Amino acid sequence: MAVRHAAPQHEAIGHRSARGTPRAEIAVHHSHKDVANRLKRANGHVKNVIAMVESGRGCLEIAQQMHAVIKALENAKSVLIHDHIDHCIEQVTGPVSRELRGPLDEFKEITKYL
Repeated sequence: MAVRHAAPQHEAIGHRSARGTPRAEIAVHHSHKDVANRLKRANGHVKNVIAMVESGRGCLEIAQQMHAVIKALENAKSVLIHDHIDHCIEQVTGPVSRELRGPLDEFKEITKYL
């Protein structure tokens, strides 16, 4: 049975090192825009937490906001890793049938403990 490979789910972008020599291509996945937006929101939140610390706000309130920033970063990381599992692995192996999705779904689930 021939395996038909799915169209790539990312756009390759060539980058150059500081010396101008080509580096390996970097794949920009469709989720990268979402990840970047999540990181930008977290960055804004971090700036607000810094302002809270500098203005002498209460430690409990600061800790709660820091916890929210950490969760936002963890969620962005999760989106990035799950997208990698879904697209990069399938790009190499070809489309994965529903019967074989179980181990990949389990792998995605276990990554939350990293």
